[in-house]
Amino acid sequence: MLIKICGLRRAEDIAFVNEALPDYAGFILSGGFRRSISASQFSELSPLLDKRIKAVGVFVDEDIRNVLALTDKLDVIQLHGNEDESYIKELRKLFNGDIWKAVRASSAAEIEKADKLGADLLLIDSYVKGLVGGTGKTADTDIIISADFKTPFFLAGGISAENVSDLTKRTRPLGVDASGSVETDGYKDKDKILTLVKTVRDLTNFEMRDLNE
Repeated sequence: MLIKICGLRRAEDIAFVNEALPDYAGFILSGGFRRSISASQFSELSPLLDKRIKAVGVFVDEDIRNVLALTDKLDVIQLHGNEDESYIKELRKLFNGDIWKAVRASSAAEIEKADKLGADLLLIDSYVKGLVGGTGKTADTDIIISADFKTPFFLAGGISAENVSDLTKRTRPLGVDASGSVETDGYKDKDKILTLVKTVRDLTNFEMRDLNE
């Protein structure tokens, strides 16, 4: 199972993930959110990231020109707003990396709608009215299980070392995405990041062992 730590803002955050080595590190590159950073801040932080960790740029209804201006530093573009199929097609013409589409699990129909947009991966997040993400609330696993979709997905929303086993056993995601659950007083916490990554790695190793027995 893969893991992404999202909402990195400081050099210390980069040092924490470099020690933990998750598969992906996420940067909020659209303005107006608590964990947003500017393009110049991202340009300073991105070279510090261990090359084994893929950089994910998170955008919310961003002008496509602003997204493309940063693609040389990104492995993945994550769209977290109301971007449609035509937006994704346009991005794909000019970006060789993966394109992820976030969807808030308000209903099975919403997930099924996102499944048809042509993204490489869905990021299924919890639904809280008026918020686009970072709620700290776990997604409704019953909705995810009931949805009929084929695109691989990451599970997001309140993922922590304490609940990741139960949540992933029910939903069977390709990976998990954590942000607020690995923070203390609004800032990334090294010990929480290390603990979550170790927990996910241990779960993955346990599942692989069961498959091989």
